[in-house]
Amino acid sequence: MRPLLIALALVAGAPALAQGAYDQAVLGSILGRDARLPDAPVEYAVYRVEHETGNSVYARHDLYLQVGDGDVRLGRQRLALAQLLGQPEPTALVVGDSLVLPARPADFDLSPIAYAPYPRTWPGAGGIDKAVVVDKTTQTWAAYADGRLVRWGPASTGAAETPTPSGRFTMKWRALERYSSEAPPGERWFMRYVMNIHAARGIHLHQYDVVPTGPPQGHGCVRMVTSDAEWLYGWSDGWQTTAGPGALGGRVTGEGTLVVVQGEEPDGAPARFVMGARGPERVAVSLPEDPMAVPRGDR
Repeated sequence: MRPLLIALALVAGAPALAQGAYDQAVLGSILGRDARLPDAPVEYAVYRVEHETGNSVYARHDLYLQVGDGDVRLGRQRLALAQLLGQPEPTALVVGDSLVLPARPADFDLSPIAYAPYPRTWPGAGGIDKAVVVDKTTQTWAAYADGRLVRWGPASTGAAETPTPSGRFTMKWRALERYSSEAPPGERWFMRYVMNIHAARGIHLHQYDVVPTGPPQGHGCVRMVTSDAEWLYGWSDGWQTTAGPGALGGRVTGEGTLVVVQGEEPDGAPARFVMGARGPERVAVSLPEDPMAVPRGDR
């Protein structure tokens, strides 16, 4: 299969879209919804922004009608799913752009798990209560409970010059709020739901207001949208110490939730789809057969 050269920076004439950021309010409403999970994988299609006049406003209107089965309002609602798939919001589209979205109208309102690049089950993590994966290649993350996918979402890891280290980690100390020590002089970078995985280097998973849809831009940490970071903070566990669970200080008596960081930083915007024999297919993340065999990343 070959990468699907559409959307974001891959659309000719629209390179600026690659430097956009996720709309956190829109993502929060999608990632938190409790909806049907289909038995079969979602089928995708290419939707092109075009109009005989060359007018982008008319072209977007036609796209709303197409996606919404003739209903502009419904089309706008369904197009919000583009954000979860790392693609531009509808108002940013111009003639010549393309999106990859579900091919069937019924597949626009499914559980967010249905659109994940991750397998629904991870046999190697079947005996592990909680396991988290950060995939640098796709700039996403996922949580598995006893080998079953329970949550996933977008992420932004460290840039190529300041990469997030790969390997096997465990969650260590945690903090609801914290200012980054990597901020340039005169600036203050505020983070919430901070989950440290490398105490010596100060590598965390954390909430951040700006999570890029394009190339990773961080300084080694993993940026997450607010809804995901809040959920993960409540679901996962920090290390156990004599100072308390997830506390910074004291003697460590037990490790926290398993975290596997894998993949390579993408050269540009991460690929979200590949072109298969029947059309666009979701990029698939491969998981290690045995997560405990992944070398430690904090040594």
